[in-house]
Amino acid sequence: MPLTTLVIVAAAYLLGSIPTGYLLIRLFLHQDIRSVGSGNIGATNVLRSGGKLLGAATFLLDMLKGCSAVWLGAWLGALLAPTALPLNMEALAALSAVLGHMFPVWLGFRGGKGVATGFGVFLVADPWAALAAISVFFLVLYFSRFVSLASILGSASFPAFSWLLNRMLAGSERPLFFIAVQFIVSFLIIAKHHQNIRRLLAGTESRFGSRKPE
Repeated sequence: MPLTTLVIVAAAYLLGSIPTGYLLIRLFLHQDIRSVGSGNIGATNVLRSGGKLLGAATFLLDMLKGCSAVWLGAWLGALLAPTALPLNMEALAALSAVLGHMFPVWLGFRGGKGVATGFGVFLVADPWAALAAISVFFLVLYFSRFVSLASILGSASFPAFSWLLNRMLAGSERPLFFIAVQFIVSFLIIAKHHQNIRRLLAGTESRFGSRKPE
């Protein structure tokens, strides 16, 4: 089991650590996204610095690497530890992929905020809750035009949606580790927005569509 855990953590982390925004801006604009706008490698800064197409591509690819990490974790778990709970293997991969995105070894452990990758991992591991949380994201974004606030509230709502929908649709308890990972990922995403939270409280946060760095 320790070997299985190590293999899943390593594989999911490496998938999550692929810096898609950085690579897209390098490939198409020959720039370092870390020196442009807010300096973040995530979809919002790519959109503001590189345009809608590259921003959408970054979100999609970050989401897909999260999905792929969880699928891979589930497959490796079934192959190497068939007696382990599948949801725990998925949760382990989910957490590792999000950490890989936030702290990629390739960029000196300075990565993105984990919103798209977090959505991707739970779109596979807990799809209905993920879809509910992303709905909160888009509603908050529509009414406030703050990407950061939408990300924070969408992330915060995810564990609650998971608990509620699991009760309504599945009727069975999730493993404790799986539940813990949901809260950990949500907390990490919110914590990564600490600078945005300070600006929101100070009234200086930029709205979606502005040219100011987020």
